[in-house]
Amino acid sequence: MKKMTYILIGFVGIVLLFVVFMSFRYSNIEMPKYTVLKSYEKNIELRQYPNMIVAKTSVKDKSFENSGSDGFRSIAGYIFGGNEKEQKIAMTSPVVMELNDSATMYFVMPSQYKKDDLPNPSNKNVTIQEEVSKVLLVVRYGGYSNDERIDSHIAVLKNIIQKHHLKATGGFMYMGYNAPWDIINRRNEVAIEIIP
Repeated sequence: MKKMTYILIGFVGIVLLFVVFMSFRYSNIEMPKYTVLKSYEKNIELRQYPNMIVAKTSVKDKSFENSGSDGFRSIAGYIFGGNEKEQKIAMTSPVVMELNDSATMYFVMPSQYKKDDLPNPSNKNVTIQEEVSKVLLVVRYGGYSNDERIDSHIAVLKNIIQKHHLKATGGFMYMGYNAPWDIINRRNEVAIEIIP
């Protein structure tokens, strides 16, 4: 019995070490460079983002829980070689889900690529587009995300918009920065475009 306990403790330890290793292994993934224009309350910033090339797909509804996995799989297929050249493209962060009535999800392409450099997607539901430079009001939070947590952070941003008389445009978006196996230092954000 004592031997089984040691084996179980050893196995759990190895699994935990693997998870921690994987969390730090992917911490050097490229992210869009942005400029913080203003900080508000804790974890809330007004940011200027540059033009970005993205691989985008439509999702069935604006529920992260209902559509997040399907959208992710479609775009991940593109960067893992589901394109006319069967070319693998480096993963970047964050994965963005636009929470409009016609919801979409996109990956930002690595900054080394121009739109014309990227191969055409094999999946007709994935398109390569350019997102123009924009100013976003962003709230950051940790842990795992779900619709309830996203909605609570949308409410936080609505309060900041009202309190500081900001003018928002478009719908809210969720930005996820971590792989599912990352259990420490998780980063999630909810954002909305602001007219400067």
